[in-house]
Amino acid sequence: MNEYSTYTSAGIQALQQWYDPQSGQWQTTGWWNAANVLWVLTDYAMRANEPTYLDAVNWTFKKNRKGGFLNNFYDDEGWWALSWIKAYDATGNQHYLVMAQMIYADMETGWDDICNGGIWWSKERSYKNAIANELFLTVSARLQRRVTTTEEQNYYWQRALQTWRWFAESGMINNQHLVNDGLVDCHNNGGPTWTYNQGVIIGGLVEMYHSSQDKSYLAPATAIADATITTLINADGILQEPCEANNDCGADGPQFKGIFIRNLAHLLEVVPKETYKNFLLTNARAIVTNNRNKLHQYGLNWGGPVDSVDAARQSSALDVLNVAMSLSL
Repeated sequence: MNEYSTYTSAGIQALQQWYDPQSGQWQTTGWWNAANVLWVLTDYAMRANEPTYLDAVNWTFKKNRKGGFLNNFYDDEGWWALSWIKAYDATGNQHYLVMAQMIYADMETGWDDICNGGIWWSKERSYKNAIANELFLTVSARLQRRVTTTEEQNYYWQRALQTWRWFAESGMINNQHLVNDGLVDCHNNGGPTWTYNQGVIIGGLVEMYHSSQDKSYLAPATAIADATITTLINADGILQEPCEANNDCGADGPQFKGIFIRNLAHLLEVVPKETYKNFLLTNARAIVTNNRNKLHQYGLNWGGPVDSVDAARQSSALDVLNVAMSLSL
């Protein structure tokens, strides 16, 4: 085992101290965060060949499946859909893929012609934003690559294509090649350029490239990645969320950066730029050197020091360490 394997293993064990078998959730964090914790745990199980962690994945499924992993927010649903696709990839268990398709069917009901298309953020239908549509695009493209009938493959591909065309024309990608939060009166609202909004659209575009082998999808993905790693950083080149300056990221913000990193890693697989690899490893080094306590728990600011600990902060840092573990092998 290499250095990052050791750190990641210890960090995963620390993460699982928050797992509550009664609920199949992780204490200290929320519902949509838990979908990302599940993704990180599954990713670790696959990379480290540690299938015992998939027991917790299956248990979370069993404890929560009666609700169909649905709620009032289409973006929350998208996170769960992606995590069950990931669980399907890890296990081959068809019930995970079927669940992802059922979640997706509910997400689809959020699409209408307001602002010429796109899905709403919530079932209240008051806001069309980046994250819900990025997730809808990504789930469409990932399902397309996993279903078996030509009819289904064509259906999901057309949905992905429709969503990307709408997103590209929506104005949410600004002149700096960064994605703002959403739309007001069908125009870019100038909202924060959260790191996860950069990451999810990158991942979706990479998935569309895999489906089509059309390199034109990689150009906007690369532009957004380049802008993020040169703009949304601190003085030491470490990824930084806009909310970190005031240490006011709430329960959601601590999850965001790991999501960007996992998607940058997807891009690195098809666009092998040294700048991306170096950025990933620079952040991993900062996390284990400056942002780790004696219990192998991690804080919000990857440049350190540890501010407080919870399952969102922990799993976000582990997104980076999962990647670093593979990069340094």
